[in-house]
Amino acid sequence: MLAEIEDAAALTAFLTERSPAAVVIGPAFGVGVKCRAFVEAILSSAPGKKHATLVLDADAITAFEDEPEGLFSLVAGSGWKVVLTPHEGEFRRLFADIKEESKAGRTMEAARRSGAIVVYKGPDTTIAGPDGRVAVNGNGSPFLATAGSGDVLAGMIAGLAGQGMPTYEAACAAVWIHAEAGARFGPGLIADDLPDMLPAILRELL
Repeated sequence: MLAEIEDAAALTAFLTERSPAAVVIGPAFGVGVKCRAFVEAILSSAPGKKHATLVLDADAITAFEDEPEGLFSLVAGSGWKVVLTPHEGEFRRLFADIKEESKAGRTMEAARRSGAIVVYKGPDTTIAGPDGRVAVNGNGSPFLATAGSGDVLAGMIAGLAGQGMPTYEAACAAVWIHAEAGARFGPGLIADDLPDMLPAILRELL
């Protein structure tokens, strides 16, 4: 079930052997050369499945703050469907010069520029694709403003995409389900509480 991966070469070998349908990188990884090397290794590899999805979250976003165009070039040349999940601070690190007044406008410009689906997190999480689609989530919950909540969201996007849902739809669905779970749990929520909330919500939806 588990495989220890120490360097980019081992990661490339793992991807070739396992052909994962979805990958998440960033949460608790650490910012630096190794994180960048791992992201580069994934984006340079040939995805083994048609709609293989890579979710870049947290440290995998910040690792490219000094050279965002380098990340965007990797995305442009890759066969992976890429999702970026920045909160406000991370968004500014990658897209400091985007001056659109509306959040929807900023998210759409970020998606166009990066070539990725951008999930711009916040009370009104906005999801935009490089094809021009944009959605604003309407059930945001203040209870999600807790450490690790965004990591769970990244995993949910990958989980839905990994089961075959198109990547943009997986991002939108995960954002809504994630917010619904936060609202239902209510005050005192920590990130570890979110996974236990999901089965009941999914049963109702399905």
